Amino acid sequence: MTTPTEDTTETEPVLVASATGDGGNKPAELLGRTPGQIAWSRFKRNRIGVFCAGIVILYILVAIFAPVITGLYGQSPYIPYGTRDLSLLDDSGLPIGANGGMSATHWLGLTPSTGYDILAKLIYGIRTSLGIGLLVTIVSSVLGIVIGVAQGYLGGKFDYLVGRFTDLLLGLPTQLFFISFTPIVLVWFVPMNRETPVYMRVIAIVLVQSFLGWMATARLLRGLSLSLREREYIEAAKISGASSWRIIFKELMPNLATTILVQVTLTLPAMVTAEAGLSFLGVGMVEPTPDWGLMFQDAVANYKDDLTYLMVPGVSLMIFAIAFNQFGDAIRDALDPKTIR
Repeated sequence: MTTPTEDTTETEPVLVASATGDGGNKPAELLGRTPGQIAWSRFKRNRIGVFCAGIVILYILVAIFAPVITGLYGQSPYIPYGTRDLSLLDDSGLPIGANGGMSATHWLGLTPSTGYDILAKLIYGIRTSLGIGLLVTIVSSVLGIVIGVAQGYLGGKFDYLVGRFTDLLLGLPTQLFFISFTPIVLVWFVPMNRETPVYMRVIAIVLVQSFLGWMATARLLRGLSLSLREREYIEAAKISGASSWRIIFKELMPNLATTILVQVTLTLPAMVTAEAGLSFLGVGMVEPTPDWGLMFQDAVANYKDDLTYLMVPGVSLMIFAIAFNQFGDAIRDALDPKTIR
């Protein structure tokens, strides 16, 4: 009776026979695979991860090519069609027709009262929310990476002081401080009696969310750096005279790249939903800028008369958050097979 054997194709070298010109055969050559090739092989076998990666790529492409898509669609997110064509809305301001006025011209219908095209606003809303979420993720991740690795390697008073400051920020009610500090930061840049430009709102949101979003990454990388700083290659770098910051950037960070990549993929959807939440609560983006949070805000006020309008941004944001989280889990499992359960 034979026992089943494990699949060792990920770690065993590949045997490739090569022929000589005179018809003879050379000994088989051993061709190993790089860690990247092994990780890619694992990732391709994760069907859910591959499917979610396709969804993530689709969202990114829609955000990048939003002007092209809406141009081909023939509608703009900035034009209130209901006020230009009074036949699109009834006397109470609701779209005429089933499901919020869906038609061959306006595929997902129109917004109540103003008559903006919902599909055009959704496409540009993806661009706004995803773009701001990406900026916040980059800034907060860079802060968390540098601070966390420096904490773990330098230790001592620096680790203690930064650690206590991190504990203080982690103890704050994050969502409440997002809501409270975003208007304050806006006033720093633009007086209250002047209209705030869109780019200033973006800067304020990025600053506030980044300042309160780097701690988890720093805490994770601090723990890993504490163990890595005792490795032989770190000791060799010290003996060779390398400075502390050179060791941090040249020795530690490359060996933490896998963890950093996974952390970024899990942080981005959280930042996107946080940005949408700020706009929904009235302290983020404002009309007429298309944004997922603003669509929620408008749809909630009219859900009794037009439930379809509420479903469009809700389903879109839900799909994005689930797909990106599953994509991040798939990347983690591919890069670190020990996490597979």
